[in-house]
Amino acid sequence: MNKYSPLRRRYLSIVSLFGLGVWLHPSLSFAKKPEALEAIANIVGSQVPKDGRVKLVIPPLVENGNLVVLKVSVESPMTAQDYVKAIHVIAEGNPLPNIFSAFLTPRSGTANITTRVRLAETQRVWAIAQMSDGSFWQGYADTLVTLSACTEAI
Repeated sequence: MNKYSPLRRRYLSIVSLFGLGVWLHPSLSFAKKPEALEAIANIVGSQVPKDGRVKLVIPPLVENGNLVVLKVSVESPMTAQDYVKAIHVIAEGNPLPNIFSAFLTPRSGTANITTRVRLAETQRVWAIAQMSDGSFWQGYADTLVTLSACTEAI
């Protein structure tokens, strides 16, 4: 194979674009896989999520990735003028990284969610809160998964 083949050039240009995209949009540098990067970009658009206000609680060690308890809470008064519109959870190691999105209103009372999710591997899980003023806030937690879920046997 020629070292200047079109396939190699295309691969190198795609890899370069991902590197350039992270440099131009540093908030996306936390995602390890292109699928997670794309899922986060679809949520926040051109905005940069701020750190804080979002607390994600997940066990640091999980024996089985099929049922992992996940809790997300967002600091918000939940009034008609200031409330959490949506909470998005991204698992960067899953084949489909956007685990779920929960949509809230001021009538929700609090911005607290507890659920069970499936995790494919050891990874970082992100929670992104979209506020009523259009801002985005983020929090994350790392977890070590010993028995993976979301995988198919070949």
